[in-house]
Amino acid sequence: MPKTVLITGSTSGIGLAAAKSFAAKGYNIVFNGLEENGADIAAQVAKEFDIDYFFSPANLLHPEAIREMADEALTKFGSIEVAVNNAGIQYVAPLEDFPDDKWNDIIGVILTGAYHVTKAVWPGMKAKKFGRVINLASAHGLVASAYKSAYVSAKHGLIGFTKTLALEGAAFGITVNAVCPGYVHTPIIERQIPDQMKTHQMTREEVIDKIMLKEHAIKAFIPADAVAETILFLADSAAAATITGVALPIDAGWTAH
Repeated sequence: MPKTVLITGSTSGIGLAAAKSFAAKGYNIVFNGLEENGADIAAQVAKEFDIDYFFSPANLLHPEAIREMADEALTKFGSIEVAVNNAGIQYVAPLEDFPDDKWNDIIGVILTGAYHVTKAVWPGMKAKKFGRVINLASAHGLVASAYKSAYVSAKHGLIGFTKTLALEGAAFGITVNAVCPGYVHTPIIERQIPDQMKTHQMTREEVIDKIMLKEHAIKAFIPADAVAETILFLADSAAAATITGVALPIDAGWTAH
């Protein structure tokens, strides 16, 4: 029987790259995303890799939708061995101009959403004495950047959540880790560029060179596939069985400063 992985935000960016990596290994995939064509994207991946799948448009701001997604997936597949908390949103502004609703949404999707997803699959993992939870933190879970108070707070919190659950899950064969990418050229990053241009009064090229890649020792975006393969390693490799509670940078040397 193939294992099942639930990946939030898996119809674009890092989440989609991760879904393809797991699909190539024969996993059942629980896709989740808010894109209008999300169901089509999920179906295309499933067809390409000849795997079984389930798609949910659950909004991670709504706990009841998360529970419904997990329940329906568990009914279909019987178990969920791997959860990848990948979904994220972003907003960039100085604190005094930061909208309260944006703060609530960012914390809600990245941190509270991960809490509800993990809580929904946790009992099954404990009962099976096996589970893998991988949280998509960020280099911003380890260091800060100005104008990103909500995002940095959420990602730092996600690493704390990771460490706590690593301790809780250890006796039940569950590992919990975080990966911390630097700048990956994904839709969420692309949407940041105009905000950064406005905030810093820079051109697009200046934002990429002087803001986004400024702290990268290797002056390049991180490949989404590299992040996806690291997630797969933590979830699928026997060599990762004793890796837990780790916040692993994949950041072109950003946090080496």
